[in-house]
Amino acid sequence: MYELILDHKFLKTRQRVERSEHPPNLAVRIHRALSWLERAEDCPDNDARFIFLWIAFNAAYAQELNVQERTVEQVAFEQFLRKLVDLDQKKLLQDLVWKEFSGSIRVLLDNQYVYQPFWDFQNGKINEESWQRRFSSDKNVAKAAIGKQDTVAVLVIVLLRLYTLRNQLIHGGATWNSGVNRDQIRDGTNFLAKLVPLIIELMLDNPGTLWGEACYPVVDQE
Repeated sequence: MYELILDHKFLKTRQRVERSEHPPNLAVRIHRALSWLERAEDCPDNDARFIFLWIAFNAAYAQELNVQERTVEQVAFEQFLRKLVDLDQKKLLQDLVWKEFSGSIRVLLDNQYVYQPFWDFQNGKINEESWQRRFSSDKNVAKAAIGKQDTVAVLVIVLLRLYTLRNQLIHGGATWNSGVNRDQIRDGTNFLAKLVPLIIELMLDNPGTLWGEACYPVVDQE
């Protein structure tokens, strides 16, 4: 396992030393992601920490997952994660998935409350048989990915489940500090708190990689 403590302080110190050599788009991504990571680390509230960590992740990823175009966005999402895993020479992401969070990931994948079709059923968009059939099918896909130790596939599935949790919070679909979603908020927050710093470090390790245009680029004020 990786022995260094990857937190905002460590990563910000490194970023200050290296940022002059970063392409502008990478510099913006890392600067923004670090700012939200710092805010998350300073926050004692898991609901808010989860939101801040998701913003930090999105600042690095810089692409909103559009629910209306979920298939198209999921492909782009998978490409980003595959790039990270391919660049991960220290196998940090593999350790995160298969050693540190293997148990909580399995619990999350069995949790219907972070599965979007369950809520589509609750909102009358699909019938009960449809969401249950899809849930069973997707759990089998997840189990197959786990059986093959497919890190990219498992990360995609986990983050899509956490995206449903993100929507619940951001769109007011949950009460602050609610007693009914503590397990998924706790596990999701703990997972993102380890994943986001790893992503930032991998981006720092690979400044020459094409990360794409940053969303909402900085515009000089005249």
